Amino acid sequence: MNGASLARRALAELVGTGLLVTTVVGSGIAAARLSPHDVGLQLAENAAATAAGLAVIILLVGPVSGGHLNPVISAVDWALGRRSRTGLSARDLAAYVPAQVLGGIGGAVLANLMFGLPAVTAAQTDRSAGHLWLGEVVATAGLVAVVFALVRTGRTGLVPPAVGAYIGAAYWFTSSTSFANPAVTVGRAFSDTFAGIAPSSVPAFVGFQIVGAVVGAAFVLVAYPVGGWPAGHTDLVDRGTEAEIGRQGRRDRPVPL
Repeated sequence: MNGASLARRALAELVGTGLLVTTVVGSGIAAARLSPHDVGLQLAENAAATAAGLAVIILLVGPVSGGHLNPVISAVDWALGRRSRTGLSARDLAAYVPAQVLGGIGGAVLANLMFGLPAVTAAQTDRSAGHLWLGEVVATAGLVAVVFALVRTGRTGLVPPAVGAYIGAAYWFTSSTSFANPAVTVGRAFSDTFAGIAPSSVPAFVGFQIVGAVVGAAFVLVAYPVGGWPAGHTDLVDRGTEAEIGRQGRRDRPVPL
């Protein structure tokens, strides 16, 4: 891993999360305009663009920040790495999360402007229902499990396509269409379009995403204990061997679980 400063890494997370929300919201607007009478086709178009875009964005910013793009991924990285001092530090986490949230809001504003809408339009789509909250628990738990299972088994090169494929599939197999990301959830509240979520629905969605993150992290701890698998990196892209890391010493950015 390189020695990128915390400011550079936070900027990469801001830009990456912004691009992700731009992809989600922008493709949703385009889908609604191109297929105005077929909600299923709209969802398919939105899901395909998001899945492909997410994989590319992780590859884009991963070499700088690790490509988390999601507060729950960063928080689980910090939590799982506390004992061995190998995850994000508390200082890193405190920089990553605000950057991700601000990026998410900025991404929604950018998408609105690109499609000729006001910069900010408060979403009106209510998503307050128990089955949707359960969908967010499942979606987030699965995302955390996919990411950290690959990381802990030394298969980090597969994370970008795997995460993109998982989110694309989870659009369809979860009732909530798989937000699975607090920063993206907040950002989508700023666009009253196909992908929007009413501000009043955001707190519960984020709360159940946190529950899902805990469930996913618990599964990872049981199924992939430290020492039971080849060492991997918490970055979502492959950035060097353990031997190289050992020669460089502890880094000030995401490190192996």
